[in-house]
Amino acid sequence: MRNSTNVTEKEKNNINLLYKKPLLSKRRGFFLIIAIMKAYNLKKTNIQDLYTFSMPFSADNRGAFAKPYQFSAFKDFELKEMYYSFSKKGSIRGMHFQSPPHDHAKIVCCPRGAILDVVLDLRKESPSYGEFETFELSEKEGKAIYIPKGCAHGFQSLEENSMTLYLVSSEYAPDNDLGVLYNSFGLQWPLELTEISERDLSFPELAAFKSPF
Repeated sequence: MRNSTNVTEKEKNNINLLYKKPLLSKRRGFFLIIAIMKAYNLKKTNIQDLYTFSMPFSADNRGAFAKPYQFSAFKDFELKEMYYSFSKKGSIRGMHFQSPPHDHAKIVCCPRGAILDVVLDLRKESPSYGEFETFELSEKEGKAIYIPKGCAHGFQSLEENSMTLYLVSSEYAPDNDLGVLYNSFGLQWPLELTEISERDLSFPELAAFKSPF
């Protein structure tokens, strides 16, 4: 995934596979993929393979409508599990990941309230290993993030009862569900900490962490 109209050979092959049945011509399929990439406005970040994107989003007097996922836009992302959380203002969840072979990519958005979302790169061969990025996600913007495998994820709720929605590419595996201590990698969280789980406090600091990625 990237914010570009230049299509690689791999993407051309994906398009050929997607449209091998006579539902759409290859030419029409090609331009459909380009349109979807533009519609989601994928943008690179400073962490390799981590992207922000704008969900198709509309609002009127009834409320709002958003589409956080479309197969054609994220063909390399295989959705296996989906869940959501509600969090009190100031509470922190993180920094979580699953280790191989149950590691996963995530798509994350905030359908209600607002959160500061945080991604920490744990991939030893990555040029951004040990670095983090932050993103404010809220119900007002329709913004979401795509998190690659090998990164830890967490957030702080900026409003009362903020809702966070996660789409995940592997199922929950308790023995592989691990983390890094939330305050051990240089981030100044924006609000005073109000709530955090004992489990999240038990995670090792980044300096003592041995990455499985």
